[in-house]
Amino acid sequence: MFDDDVAIPIGAGRSLPGHCRIPAGAHGVVVFVHGSGSSRHSPRNRFVADYLNEQSLGTLLFDLLSEDEGQRRQNVFDIDLLADRVGNTRTWLRNHEQLSAVGVGLFGASTGAAAALVSAALQPDGVGAIVSRGGRVDLADRWLSKVLAPTLFIVGALDDAVLEWNEQAAHLLRCEHRIDVVPGASHLFEETGALETVADLAATWFVDHLH
Repeated sequence: MFDDDVAIPIGAGRSLPGHCRIPAGAHGVVVFVHGSGSSRHSPRNRFVADYLNEQSLGTLLFDLLSEDEGQRRQNVFDIDLLADRVGNTRTWLRNHEQLSAVGVGLFGASTGAAAALVSAALQPDGVGAIVSRGGRVDLADRWLSKVLAPTLFIVGALDDAVLEWNEQAAHLLRCEHRIDVVPGASHLFEETGALETVADLAATWFVDHLH
């Protein structure tokens, strides 16, 4: 078992805070990439992370931006910058003595889903699976054909625009992929049982694909 607060180096002596929890015998570790205006404290991501831990999956939640960076709105939608931060986190995992042998998955929400996909396209080695929750995957359009990891898009049935963008993005993927539409759910999956469905779908995808 590994369960600790961590600091992800991002260069120039700076780091980003996070929390990593790896249950004993974990199938792999899932890196959470939060959406715009959120952080490692996202209640929805923490809910999903707790569920994944119960399914013997490790989790790493971290802040994509420093406090100062987060004050500049252009950074929140700078997918290249956010993807670079995902890459920093993956490098940290790869170099960590206790965690380097664990398979890695990416779980992205909203704009974070685009950052996860771009990171996986730029550095395909080491990514075993990707899950997007209500993802703005259209923001990764020019990179989608380069994604190699099995990819699951989870979208709420009431989230009309995002569902359309996900369907269009899926046509650009060349890897194994699937879209799961959660009935009666909106963008934030706040409806009764909706987030539980997301967590269950994500856990099954990661368990099936991470080794």
